[in-house]
Amino acid sequence: MKSRSGLAAILVSMPGLLWLTVFFLIPYLIIIAYSFLTAGIYGGVELPFTLEAYARMLGNAGYWQILWRTVWISLIATVICLGVGLPMSYFIATSRKKNLYLTLVIVPFWTNFLVRIFGWMVILGRNGVINTFLLSIGFEEPFSLMYRPGTVILVIVYMYLPYMVLPLYSAIEKFDFKLLEAAMDLGAKRTQAIWKVLIPAIKGGIGAGIILVFIPALGSYAIPDLVGGTQGAMLGNLIARQLTVARNWPSSSAISMIFLLISTFGLLVYLRINKVQHKRRTQIREVYMREEEV
Repeated sequence: MKSRSGLAAILVSMPGLLWLTVFFLIPYLIIIAYSFLTAGIYGGVELPFTLEAYARMLGNAGYWQILWRTVWISLIATVICLGVGLPMSYFIATSRKKNLYLTLVIVPFWTNFLVRIFGWMVILGRNGVINTFLLSIGFEEPFSLMYRPGTVILVIVYMYLPYMVLPLYSAIEKFDFKLLEAAMDLGAKRTQAIWKVLIPAIKGGIGAGIILVFIPALGSYAIPDLVGGTQGAMLGNLIARQLTVARNWPSSSAISMIFLLISTFGLLVYLRINKVQHKRRTQIREVYMREEEV
């Protein structure tokens, strides 16, 4: 019976494993191999193997500047999404019209990604909605609202906020709100009850939301390309430039490896935190069971 159940588990997992192997593992292995090859004269790669791409990247201050800009823009956008998404998710989970509000959160997904970016360009452009309004009320010159890191952060927050709200809502909805009432009955204020009872209980949703926002923001290409300009260029734009303009495939592959390492590090930190929390909860449960037995 055990062998049959094991075989059934393998057969069920085979499509997913095959999909991940073909569309995730093999492409990344190709990227790793390309990063150690020599750039061809007219693009592509050729032998011999070399560390030239990594040496060029590590020795170029411009690459580090773009890398740092990518990380801090992604971090700020993630923090803003968390700050906005947490109270929004709490409001939706405790509202009687939660289905309506959830629909409103999901509605932006019905519109194409690029169309939404162009919508922000219409709003923030030199002749856009905001500047047209400001000029109409007496301002002499339009403001430069486009092609800044702040604009990139604004559009990233708009684009990825639903990815923060949905896992937070899912975690809060499963929370037993009687625990908050019990904490307040014991003398805690509502804000104290939320921070000391609710927040620890929904750490899984918070971690999932952070991962779902930070990693896509880290790899953003279209948003900084359309609304960021040179001041808001990020790692994805650098990879595309190396691949299409400089036609240097090893360099673009090496930069992609940096992105992969940052993303993997974030995932490992998240998994480590979850493991520590699970171990702590297990220890607390065991201590409680021993006390009950005594």
